[in-house]
Amino acid sequence: MAEAEFIPFALPDIGEDEVAAAANAIRSGWLTTGKEAAAFEREFGAALQPGLHTIAVNSATAGLHLALEAAGIGPGDEVIVPTWTFTATGEVVRYLGADPVPVDVHPDTLNIDLGAAAAAVTSRTKAMIPVHFAGLPVPAGALAEFARTHELQVVEDAAHAFPTRSEGQLVGTGVSAATVFSFYATKTMTTGEGGMVVTADGALASRARTMRLHGISRDVFDRYTSKTPSWQYEVVAPGFKYNLTDPAAAIGRVQLRRATSMRDRRAQIAEAYFDGLADLPVALPQRALPGDQHAWHLYVLRIRPDAPLGRDRFIERMAEEGVGCSVHFIPLHLHPYWRDTYGLRPEDFPVATEQFAGAVSLPIFSSMTDAQVTRVIEAAHRVLA
Repeated sequence: MAEAEFIPFALPDIGEDEVAAAANAIRSGWLTTGKEAAAFEREFGAALQPGLHTIAVNSATAGLHLALEAAGIGPGDEVIVPTWTFTATGEVVRYLGADPVPVDVHPDTLNIDLGAAAAAVTSRTKAMIPVHFAGLPVPAGALAEFARTHELQVVEDAAHAFPTRSEGQLVGTGVSAATVFSFYATKTMTTGEGGMVVTADGALASRARTMRLHGISRDVFDRYTSKTPSWQYEVVAPGFKYNLTDPAAAIGRVQLRRATSMRDRRAQIAEAYFDGLADLPVALPQRALPGDQHAWHLYVLRIRPDAPLGRDRFIERMAEEGVGCSVHFIPLHLHPYWRDTYGLRPEDFPVATEQFAGAVSLPIFSSMTDAQVTRVIEAAHRVLA
C-alpha cells in the first residue's frame, strides 16, 4: 500500500483561506495575542449566544485549568471526572492541588454516569468536569439539576463538542460555571493548538483573563499598541502563560465560518458508517437524541466478543489495509499514575473497563472523500469477515 494511499485516522481540514488568513496575520507584524485573537473571541461568542464572555487560550487544557482556578478550586478539594477521558481532564485538577475523583460512564454513550457521580460526592467535592465524549452531549437538564442538587461548580469539557446541541441549546450556553472548547489539530475546527473558555460569569471571566497572561492586570495588546506612554502594569497574582497567538486566531476565524459545513460533512460520514457497518460484529455508537446534535468529532465502535479478532488485532489489520485507527480513550484508572496515586481498580469501573477492551475509533474528518469512506467500510468487512 503506497504511503499516499494511506487513510489517516484524522486530518485537519485546512484550505487556502486559512493559509491566507495566517499569512496576513504574520505580515501585519503582530504575532502574539492581538486584534485577531480579540476578533476570534467576539465571533466565537456570537456563534454561541450573545452576551457570553470568551477567553482564547493556547489549549483546552489551559482553559480547563483557568476555569477551575477562577472557580476557586484549590488544595483539598475534590473534582469529579469521568474515567473515560484524556488525562488532561484529570491533570488540571492536580495543577491546583485538588484531587480528581474518576467515576464510571454509561455503556451506550460513554459519557459520565451521573448516578456514579452522585455516589462519589463527599464533603470535599466542589466541582465536576463532565466530558461530552466524541461530540455527543451530556443532557443539559440533568447536568444542571445535578449541579443544583449537590451545590457543585460545573466546568464542561467540550473539547469534542463544537457545535453540539443538548435539548435544543448549544453546548456552552447552559448554566455551568464555564465550558471549555478545544481547537487542537484533530478537532472539529482547529487553530493547530488552541482553545476557548466560555462563561456567563463576568467575575470568572475577569479572573481567567488576568491569569491567562502572568496575572497582569492590564491587557498586553493595549500596552504595546498605545500611542502614549503605557509601560506601567500590575501583577495581581502568580498567573500563567496561556494566551493564543494572532496567526492561530486568524486560522480559527476562518474555521469558525466553516464549522457548520464541516460538522455536516462529519455527520454524513457517520451515517455512511452506520449503513455500511451495521452487519458486522460491532456495537455502533449512539446517535444524538431528538433535540440534540452530535458533533461527530469521533466515530467509536466496539468490537464485540463474538468477532473473529479482538480490538488490537483489528487495528493492526486495518493498518495493513491502509486505514489508520485509534483508541479513545484508555480510561484514567488504567494509567499507572492515576491507578497508583488513587488506588483505582478495574472492578471499580466495570463499564469503562469492559467497553475499553473493544473500543476503536475509525477515521472521520471533514475533508474525507466518499471514496475514502467506502475504503474504510470495505476494509472493515475484509478484516472482520
